[in-house]
Amino acid sequence: MTSKELCRLVNITEANLSVLRSGRAKGVRFGTINKICYYLQCDVGDILKFDGNLEEESGNEE
Repeated sequence: MTSKELCRLVNITEANLSVLRSGRAKGVRFGTINKICYYLQCDVGDILKFDGNLEEESGNEE
């Protein structure tokens, strides 16, 4: 499946898919992840990975 076809099926832009693929996304909707996994016939762990780093949200001081 091409990325263009996946974008059409999931209803996201190619630019947004590029951000997700590059790891630069700050967030993603569960519904989007669900659709991506459905159309790619994969599990969430196949497309997401934890890099071991804790990223603090900006503006939060404890």
